[in-house]
Amino acid sequence: MSINLRLNILSFLLFSFLFNFNTSAQNTIYNAKLTKPTYLKSGDTIAIVAPAGILKNKEPIEKAIKLVESWGLHVILGKHLFGSNFHFSGTDTERTEDFQSALDNKTVKAIWCGRGGYGTVRIIDRLDFTKFKTNPKWIIGYSDITVLHSHLHTLGYETLHAMMPVNMKVKKEDRLKTVKTFKKALFGKKLNYKIASSPYNKLGIAKGQLVGGNLSILQSLLGSVSSINTKGKILFIEDVGEHLYSIDRMIYALKRSGYFKNCNGIIVGGMTNIKDNSTPFGQTVEEIVLEATKEFDFPILFDFPAGHDKDNRAIFLGREIEMKIGKKHASVKFIK
Repeated sequence: MSINLRLNILSFLLFSFLFNFNTSAQNTIYNAKLTKPTYLKSGDTIAIVAPAGILKNKEPIEKAIKLVESWGLHVILGKHLFGSNFHFSGTDTERTEDFQSALDNKTVKAIWCGRGGYGTVRIIDRLDFTKFKTNPKWIIGYSDITVLHSHLHTLGYETLHAMMPVNMKVKKEDRLKTVKTFKKALFGKKLNYKIASSPYNKLGIAKGQLVGGNLSILQSLLGSVSSINTKGKILFIEDVGEHLYSIDRMIYALKRSGYFKNCNGIIVGGMTNIKDNSTPFGQTVEEIVLEATKEFDFPILFDFPAGHDKDNRAIFLGREIEMKIGKKHASVKFIK
């Protein structure tokens, strides 16, 4: 065998090894099991902070404090929880200070965001997660808190998409399931959901990490370090108060950014108070999603009870799930 032939064979083998190693490494990154913070138990401490919108009404917060105290938890409040800076619950510096203090406090086992609104993106790059990485804790909320969910997903941590203290203004009878599932998630009980199937559902079975959150926020994070990779995962989306054309625009923004290309499925939660223009858009939310994803064969589940509706079930983001969608019923099972 000539020297040149031997060198060619060695080069080919080296290239094959590096290619397979790189592919394997990428798959590990895409599908790695995320770090799960420790579940809470009686006697633990939960911090309530407001990283976004202003909290004008203290009553829901007071009710939320009584709720978790009835579960045996201690509560500490952010210094600027009821602060005011126009739209925000304090200046960017003040909101950063509160959240950083909760992140760094070793006794705090969970950070419960008082409300969403808008503003978390203004402080996310100011936060230092160094101490959080040595002492992970649950970050809890939805809506604008999707900024934190997405950013922590890229860092390799599970988070909890669930009710916030502001939701305590909902009538007690209307939030029973919301509160029940929040408590179950917080204390590490199993979360499994079975709901009636929507006629719009795309039937099938899928497994993968559940990622996502508020559609508007996900779209706003595209191109940033906080944008999630959906390869091999199941994307959850929800929104409130948007126009149909805005939903369409955001869905196509995700599509053009590759969100649907390699994902394993989609779960559409509450699409609450969605509006139309004086000139009808011509499609429902369901039709918008189905048209934008028609070339993909993954299953799609509509009307999942999570989002800005009164019934806002808790879900673990970053946790692997198994989704089964049949003609009559659909189920979502969280895999521990």
